[in-house]
Amino acid sequence: MSTTGLNTIEKKAAFSLASVFGLRMLGLFMILPVFAIYGQELEGYSPIWLGLAIGAYGLTQALLQIPMGILSDKFGRKPVILAGLVVFLLGSIVAAMSETIYGVVFGRALQGMGAIASAILALAADLSREEQRPKVMATIGMFIGLSFTLAMVLGPIVAQAFGLSGLFWVIAILTVLAMLLIQFMVPYSVNKAPRGDNVALPAQLNKLIRNPQLSRLNWGVFILHMALTACFVTLPTQFVASGLTLDHHWQLYLPTLLGSFFLMVPFMIIAIKKQKENQMFSAAVGLLTLALIFLWYLPSSFWILVVLMVMFFTAFNYLEATMPSILSRLAPAGVKGSVMGIYSSSQFLGAFAGGVIGGIISASFGDKAIFLVMAIFSLFWLVISLGMQPLKKSKSFSFSTKITCEQQAEEVAEVLINMPGVIEATLVHTEAVAYLKVDEKVADLLAIKALLNK
Repeated sequence: MSTTGLNTIEKKAAFSLASVFGLRMLGLFMILPVFAIYGQELEGYSPIWLGLAIGAYGLTQALLQIPMGILSDKFGRKPVILAGLVVFLLGSIVAAMSETIYGVVFGRALQGMGAIASAILALAADLSREEQRPKVMATIGMFIGLSFTLAMVLGPIVAQAFGLSGLFWVIAILTVLAMLLIQFMVPYSVNKAPRGDNVALPAQLNKLIRNPQLSRLNWGVFILHMALTACFVTLPTQFVASGLTLDHHWQLYLPTLLGSFFLMVPFMIIAIKKQKENQMFSAAVGLLTLALIFLWYLPSSFWILVVLMVMFFTAFNYLEATMPSILSRLAPAGVKGSVMGIYSSSQFLGAFAGGVIGGIISASFGDKAIFLVMAIFSLFWLVISLGMQPLKKSKSFSFSTKITCEQQAEEVAEVLINMPGVIEATLVHTEAVAYLKVDEKVADLLAIKALLNK
């Protein structure tokens, strides 16, 4: 079996799970560019309820993300993922059939209760070898980014053609398609990744939440998604006010998002080749802050909005793409699942907070004030990002071992930590697994495996 590329099962798992994740995120995101306009037609409309409808899924996602991952560890990945998709489908149907804003809020909250992200990532880990796991996860991440871009383009087109109710029916159809993919395309688990790699361990959560380096990223993703959701409480109406009708919004989103992907490349090149990751990270947060300040201060003419949207999404896409990578390098060996669980919950809580805060600010102080408040939060993020420690080049691995007692585990761990290129080593003798963080260019993986299997 080749260790230099994905095998057949890994390829099938990567693209089928990425497609499921992408279809589901597409369903969540498609409402963003249109609800500020179409939501006004619903009975009971107010800016506060509009914000709740946009962000309601975030609260239930945040609350259930870690429990659903733990349930998948107990009852199996596929059953939990399918159950989550059924709940998401029910939420889409409730929202599609609702004529009041309250019904849509309930439907969106129900959508969020189908919190399957952690279970999908756990299944992806189960179906891939440790040396190929980063490629599988990168494929899923790429599809999430693509789903956001498609949602911004397709949302206005679908809503213009079928209305808000039709949009939710399309989301329901996409969910059924995702269920079929899970049932018939995703391979059954043939490998079992160690629990610490992919599922949150409750005993670790409190300690990891207090970790100062990890908390900077958790606060960051919270603020990033809060700003995104809050801005979309008002941005669609501002586009319409600038003279762009809803059926033409895709003509703004498509070049804006594509342009931002190209513009974030220099950030990545400087960060990687010049080893300026922390500086480029802070620069991206600074760019986000500037975009929000200008959205508040400058008049909402069409071309000003276009330029500021390019600035906003250049920063957003760079930060969204780089934070998981930074997180994986900062995560202590053996608790990556717990670290990602806290990060994901922070992300979805941010989306909920953005909808609620955006709605309250819009109702109390007007739409423009949303950008100012989000700029203040982003400025806070910029300040705390300056305290990030330099990142070490490292990659996390998990290995099976033949170590069955605590004394032997301690002895082997002591040897491992003194081997060239080994940054961190954690041995869990009760699970016969070793978690290592290493510098691949220096570490001898074959020698490490040999030591662990003596």
